[in-house]
Amino acid sequence: ESSHVIADTAHLLSSPPKTDNYSHILIFIISSNQNKMKLLISALVISGAAAFAPSMGGRSMTSLDASVVYYSTSTGNTETVAQYIADAAGNGDIQEIGDASESEVAGFDGLIIGAPTWHTGADEQRSGTSWDDFLYDTLPNIELEGKNVAVFGMGDQEGYGDNYCDAAGELYDLFEAKGCKMFGLTSTDGYNHSDSKAERDGKFCGLMMDEDNQYDLSEDRAKAWVEQLKSEGFAF
Repeated sequence: ESSHVIADTAHLLSSPPKTDNYSHILIFIISSNQNKMKLLISALVISGAAAFAPSMGGRSMTSLDASVVYYSTSTGNTETVAQYIADAAGNGDIQEIGDASESEVAGFDGLIIGAPTWHTGADEQRSGTSWDDFLYDTLPNIELEGKNVAVFGMGDQEGYGDNYCDAAGELYDLFEAKGCKMFGLTSTDGYNHSDSKAERDGKFCGLMMDEDNQYDLSEDRAKAWVEQLKSEGFAF
């Protein structure tokens, strides 16, 4: 009985069925039952190599690879700029920080983070968005030592020139205190503000944007900043 099955198997191997764009896999399962060898042959038809593609599961890796753009917004301006940055980096995906879990944030090598400023003059919780709770309730619980972080901020130079992008400075300070490596400081040239808590040693602590008064500069600023981050070795 075994010899007949083996002969049939050899025939299948030498003359497999012909179907377009499919691979044929012969699975041999040999089992023993009271000293009788049984050979089971099963033909499994699958569509090309795509069937073998591993599932990433959870979050998907994009051209940003191990990095993510996190934002929160009140009027939509921060979301708009977050998208400019993601597009400049070749990644269409942005995420609201209020929807992020601790494990998700910790799972990225690089974090690009941005917030608007609503609570002008405040020492903490300056953004008036989901960042306020995240920074003081969630961030302390996450291990971020050595993570690459770049900050962007939104502000209104004409209406709130004394507190331009203050919340970006808050993000910078708290993530730096967690042991993150900070990237992307930029020049204050070309801005009309009078004071900002987002300045560090004469530079902005990241990319500062003004969708109210300089919206026409935003996309080009985002592109230039992404190129700067790449040159600095940010974890794209």
